[in-house]
Amino acid sequence: MAVRSEKLTFVGSQGDLLAGRFDLPEGPPIATILFAHCFTCSKDTFAAARIAGALAQSGFAVLRFDFTGLGSSDGEFANTTFSSNVDDLVAASDHLRMKYSAPAILVGHSLGGAAVLAATSRVPEVKAVCTIGAPDDPSHVRHLFAASTEEIAITGEAEVALAGRTFTIRRAFLEDVAAVRLASSIAQLRRPLLLFHSPIDEIVGIDCAGSIYAAAKHPKSFVAIDGADHLLTHREDAVFVSGVIAA
Repeated sequence: MAVRSEKLTFVGSQGDLLAGRFDLPEGPPIATILFAHCFTCSKDTFAAARIAGALAQSGFAVLRFDFTGLGSSDGEFANTTFSSNVDDLVAASDHLRMKYSAPAILVGHSLGGAAVLAATSRVPEVKAVCTIGAPDDPSHVRHLFAASTEEIAITGEAEVALAGRTFTIRRAFLEDVAAVRLASSIAQLRRPLLLFHSPIDEIVGIDCAGSIYAAAKHPKSFVAIDGADHLLTHREDAVFVSGVIAA
């Protein structure tokens, strides 16, 4: 099936213009999917682009966008928190509802997976939720910059290196992730949950998948992505994930 990709923008939770890409099938879409990328990533990472494109080929419309301060979106990453990411997801859902159709499925990769779990209750049209390599607690990301947490606590912020780039992490971010109680959101999803995780994920351990699965009510499904890395950098892993979601 032929796929076309359109650029779009919408106003995020902090009033900044956020950049998105809407991947569309040739004919009327089966449903609309909203995709949330991983921590400090963008809508154009391999996993996001490959999964969105494959889902569009299967007949779905997929919006992937850059969270505030990342990728092509405006705003300052240093001013964002996990909660503001959740708010950005709700803003993206509102835009889809107004301009196209509200998302029926939320898909999130890594911390984006935690964000869609937290956002689901605020998007009434959502019929199913999917996470890929998601942590069971957003504070899990602290281990990525553990050496700087003391400096952040004392001075209010620190420059940290993540995936070869430098980001400013502020105390507000740490306080926000510490305050989130994701288990409660998971238990109250009231939607089918499809949970993907690699048994050899070195960034977000497989134990996180076990915790999410245990907290969720039925219907729920766990799918192991055998041999995959956290970012799904191998094409076959991204294709596998998109195929199961489409099915």
